[in-house]
Amino acid sequence: MTLDGSCHCGAVRFEAAHLPSELRDCNCSLCRRLGARWAYYKLDEVTMSGATEAYIQGDKTLETHRCVTCGCAMFWLPLPVRDEAHYDRMGVNTRMCDPKALSGIRVRLLDGADTWNLLD
Repeated sequence: MTLDGSCHCGAVRFEAAHLPSELRDCNCSLCRRLGARWAYYKLDEVTMSGATEAYIQGDKTLETHRCVTCGCAMFWLPLPVRDEAHYDRMGVNTRMCDPKALSGIRVRLLDGADTWNLLD
């Protein structure tokens, strides 16, 4: 079974190859403001369509993409970090999916604001 989502206006869509085993609710300064709930996938497991605009924050490790029309945060992609291997994982914002499709999937709380540990 695949997972699909779209922004509010429908201009940006994604489809993931399979349902996630869990979701992450992060409390970092960006995620808590976005109200995002992330599912992680390898880069080649997700298909995207539509025009997005990237935002790159402080440590320049991720670019968060939003719809250029309605502004919904859709996904994040890794950026190469000096002295580290390229990161082969992305996050899709499951708040853009039908909640029924995510029924029963565990939500884990991530302390991205401080320790990067799971809080549950």
